[in-house]
Amino acid sequence: MKTKILIVDDEAPIRMLLEQTLEEIEEEFELYRAKDGEEGLKIIVQEKPDIVFLDVMMPGLTGYEVLDKIKDKDELKDIKIILLTAKGSTEEIKMSNRYNIHLYITKPFDPDFIVEKTLELLQ
Repeated sequence: MKTKILIVDDEAPIRMLLEQTLEEIEEEFELYRAKDGEEGLKIIVQEKPDIVFLDVMMPGLTGYEVLDKIKDKDELKDIKIILLTAKGSTEEIKMSNRYNIHLYITKPFDPDFIVEKTLELLQ
């Protein structure tokens, strides 16, 4: 079965940059995109992706609100979450410690770092 990766970010340029960056990975995967937390949550529940790149600050449901809705669902507990944020504040890092976050990345990010960490999570 193909690996499923979901990008949830309200900024189209960030979604496109992540998409282009992930194309460097040689492994085949299905890529899903969501422009906000509501759409992302629907895809998470329906598709159960292996990895989710989740923006923190979005209109509607924030990244943390999405995490609140999925954290107690057994069928979603194995999803690897990569949290994306523009701030990178100590307070946000503390907030992310309440959830099962696999990686916390501040924007702007290094595309090579994204590829490296995604490959590690796919192992």
